[in-house]
Amino acid sequence: MIGPLKKLQARFYATGTGRKPVREWLLDISEDDRRLVGKDIQKVEFGWPIGMPYCRSLGHGLWEVRSDLTDGKIGRVIFSILAGEMVLLHGFVKKTQKTPAQEIELALKRKRELE
Repeated sequence: MIGPLKKLQARFYATGTGRKPVREWLLDISEDDRRLVGKDIQKVEFGWPIGMPYCRSLGHGLWEVRSDLTDGKIGRVIFSILAGEMVLLHGFVKKTQKTPAQEIELALKRKRELE
């Protein structure tokens, strides 16, 4: 059950074999960065609907959680709202100003698997 103030419950997308790519990505980044991303996901869970600077629509039912990481890096977690849940589809460190099309396509592919 979602807590009294939480509007969305976040869950990890899982592949057919049970892998959870966003969870794996989070475990690969530093503990400080993981904490920052977690806090930003939590802001979306409790504040939904929420806009900039924490969250932005990418179109096609995809949204991104925007995180400023350590050492000037930028992290993004792409998610979709499915069956009233925030499904974390893809996470990555952003290296360009614009979100790369292949990152969006991967998240969109995962979203379609769940629909």
